[in-house]
Amino acid sequence: MGRVLAAMLRPIPDTWLKLAEQATGFICRHFFEGFWHGVGFTLVALLVLLAMLSLARAESIPPEALRHRAELTRCSRYAFGLSAPVATLAAQVHQESRWRETAVSLVGARGLAQFMPATSKWIGDIVPELAGNTPFNPGWALRALAEYDKWLWDRVAARDDCQRMAMTLAGYNGGLGWVQRDKALAKRQGADPLTWFGQVERFNAGRYAAAFRENRGYPRRILGTLEPLYIRAGWGQGVCHAALAQ
Repeated sequence: MGRVLAAMLRPIPDTWLKLAEQATGFICRHFFEGFWHGVGFTLVALLVLLAMLSLARAESIPPEALRHRAELTRCSRYAFGLSAPVATLAAQVHQESRWRETAVSLVGARGLAQFMPATSKWIGDIVPELAGNTPFNPGWALRALAEYDKWLWDRVAARDDCQRMAMTLAGYNGGLGWVQRDKALAKRQGADPLTWFGQVERFNAGRYAAAFRENRGYPRRILGTLEPLYIRAGWGQGVCHAALAQ
């Protein structure tokens, strides 16, 4: 009996301890790695889902748009004529404010059309009916957007209507003067000053990088992503995509 107890109390060999330590480490490591991998996978899946939901929201027409559809159509045709690109202007309002009448940007742009205070005052000098300067009024804002677009449209030359509207939108976002300077720079560098996409849009006559990136993304998103959305929804024709048959 004494010999049995002595054997039981004999110190465990170092090799056994080492094996036990390795086994414990293996189990713990894989348990926690599996746990955190599971958590990580779940977090990634949630982030992807949120991104998809955000994208779906961004690429769908807000319900608020329907309240202003008739007024935008009227204002667009008043400025551009019966063949007005209503879907294009609807896409622009979407980009500017997502059809929120009371929208105010961080820099002070206001209303559906996101006019800055100085531009709101200026458009009233150009179009007497807009002298009231009420950017939070939907009718005023949509008329101002259409009239400003037409004013810019009349002052840019391009190869076709799609390129011309891209320049018009770039002017709305960043000012006509910058569009003209960028076109002049493009011409000096041997590019086509009458083509926006792939030509003039590559040249920066002096804007800050952030402003330049925003300005270049503005016509691309409106004409390439949002205009087709409104055409498919039956808002009429666009400039860069033929309206779908009703």
